[in-house]
Amino acid sequence: MKKLKLVQQISNEGVVAVLRGETPEEVVEMADQAIAGGIKVIEVTMTVPFALRAIEELAKRYSSTTQDASKYAIIGVGTALDPETARAAILSGAEFVVGPSLNPNTVALCNRYRVPVMPGCMTIQEIQTALELGVDIVKLFPGNLYSPAMIKAIKGPLPQANIMPTGGVSLSNLGEWISAGAVAVGIGSDLTSEAVKTGDYSLVAKRAAQYIEAYQAAKK
Repeated sequence: MKKLKLVQQISNEGVVAVLRGETPEEVVEMADQAIAGGIKVIEVTMTVPFALRAIEELAKRYSSTTQDASKYAIIGVGTALDPETARAAILSGAEFVVGPSLNPNTVALCNRYRVPVMPGCMTIQEIQTALELGVDIVKLFPGNLYSPAMIKAIKGPLPQANIMPTGGVSLSNLGEWISAGAVAVGIGSDLTSEAVKTGDYSLVAKRAAQYIEAYQAAKK
């Protein structure tokens, strides 16, 4: 049941912060600010040096089962290229796994441990294969190669597919993606770039709040 609840929670929250940084400490600070701004689904990418440290720290700090709303967040791993990486992240506290591409062995590993997995796909064939492997949410990646109309095209033959565009989603087009049928969206550098440039990480919280406001407006 935990997997089903997590998939539903990710869908309900609708916005996933995709975090990259130079150190685990920087990524933890970004996550703290994103959560303070209202984004409750955090993806720590494995391109971060010692990324598992950040995942472990955030998993300790936040729990998706807590009754304290200020300490609620779902912590996951991104850029998981293989099942070994996925398993290491799960053991460090990751509650969901995201990959840039479809790796059947990673999907099988995550299904074995009942952990939501969101592989990156670009084609109808890849998405169909992901569904056949038991994937609940497919990451449309890189999203900046497509327009929101792509979701309608996918849902023609595959109306059962849950699509999460990542890459190229911005405040200006988030509403279009949601209106097109995206189950959630992944937000990367647009969330953190200004904070990294200025060293003021409170800007992440402000940007996160803008994304949540845009998402809620789109859902209405």
